Amino acid sequence: MSLVRLIARPMLASIFVVQGLKNVRDPEPLVPKAKSFVDRFGPVLEERAPNLPTDPKQLVRINAAAQLGAGVALATGRLPRLAATVLAATLVPTTLAGHPFWESDDPAERSQHRIQVLKNAGLAGGLLLASVDTEGKPGLSWRAKHATDRAKKVTKATRRKARKAANKAKPS
Repeated sequence: MSLVRLIARPMLASIFVVQGLKNVRDPEPLVPKAKSFVDRFGPVLEERAPNLPTDPKQLVRINAAAQLGAGVALATGRLPRLAATVLAATLVPTTLAGHPFWESDDPAERSQHRIQVLKNAGLAGGLLLASVDTEGKPGLSWRAKHATDRAKKVTKATRRKARKAANKAKPS
């Protein structure tokens, strides 16, 4: 692992680990915002993910636990691409529920929410980069294509050898 990755991953993960732990322990401050989110998106959630609870407190804890777990995984380099993807996914409900700047009439409050949305967008951008970082190794799509190409070459060579053997075996 490069020095940049060794330093950058824990830096990127730190906000998720700290806030995830805080919100798992004490979800109450976020429950009103989560309730507003559930009231708005609850029917869609029930339709698309019927096993997902709709209790706001439970949703806050689930989101916080996902952030905590994926944050620790990213910080320690365990499944970093998956961890970054999970963290990016948790930012969507967090941002929609926590920073609805479009609903605020107060310019100062609207500005603060907009700043938080932009901060989350920046974090999401970093997480998306981390989710596709192969650490200099070929990605899955390249490896799959490379394996396919090798298999085609081996098959072609085997076919040629079989034809030569069949031609030699023919009686003259």
